[in-house]
Amino acid sequence: MSTVRAMVLERPQTPLALCERPLPQPAAGEVLIEVLACGVCRTDLHVIDGELPHPKLPIVPGHEIVGRIAAVGPGVRGFAPGARVGVPWLGAACGICAYCLSGRENLCDAPTFTGYTRDGGYATHTLANARFCYALPDQLDPAEAAPLLCAGLIGWRSYRMAGEAPALGLYGFGAAAHILAQVATWRGRRVYAFTRAGDTAGQDFARSLGAVWAGGSDATPPEPLDAAIIFAPVGALVPAALAAVKKGGRVVCGGIHMSDIPSFPYRLLWEERQLVSVANLTRRDAYEFLAVAPRAGIRMQIRRYPLDQANEALSDLREGRFEGAAVLIP
Repeated sequence: MSTVRAMVLERPQTPLALCERPLPQPAAGEVLIEVLACGVCRTDLHVIDGELPHPKLPIVPGHEIVGRIAAVGPGVRGFAPGARVGVPWLGAACGICAYCLSGRENLCDAPTFTGYTRDGGYATHTLANARFCYALPDQLDPAEAAPLLCAGLIGWRSYRMAGEAPALGLYGFGAAAHILAQVATWRGRRVYAFTRAGDTAGQDFARSLGAVWAGGSDATPPEPLDAAIIFAPVGALVPAALAAVKKGGRVVCGGIHMSDIPSFPYRLLWEERQLVSVANLTRRDAYEFLAVAPRAGIRMQIRRYPLDQANEALSDLREGRFEGAAVLIP
């Protein structure tokens, strides 16, 4: 194949366009990947809808990539053509800023992001920095593995930031929460799932994955929570989650974008409650989670779409027309 088929964003708030481009060649440190599957993430919506500023335009979205290495550039070690790999949101970090040098490459001063500042996986092929790719076993279904590369990784980082939380609330039961609920249950946590008010199907889905309780985001859980993680991009959930956690509890905002947080009384934060955010991920997060995932026996709920139906997949995600995760199959 001498060309790449890709779904391309020319400018924010417009549909993606199917384009053909010349097949790129990997530069030093890069690998060319034949995409086998790419997850459709809510962050992709934030890029396409213009809620994340200054994307590279035109841009090929997609940062939950599972593929096979087609070619390697000069200086690449540890990967060879034919190897199965995963590519996440963090496309590269500078390695020399104070954050990188202190093990916090997720806060790097000069990062690149897959599907945002470098082309991603809504395509038949893509380039990636080899140092930020992860080996995956061949027996994994590529479509089922794809959501692990962001929904799973951000969920895992959020879970670790929540601390030891016997009673854990998950606000917004989409791709990330449906993975994390299984991990938390496997680790002996009591999971409380909060969905859109009236979403009985989503609540049934959460209970099927181990949640001990599921209700609307405006409901009060049957016991105070030790911690809560907010995946839905809704700022009004912050005071609701603070009200649901006990003294000394922690609320973790797991998304990259959220609507404005409304004012709330100080008493919701008082008594040493904490409000923190998660930003991006590190390679350590990936190594940890990809080792945990098979042990936890995660069951993926996915809806598959062909590449040229990326706009339909994004619309279905925006409107909440499926449970679990959407995945494009080039």
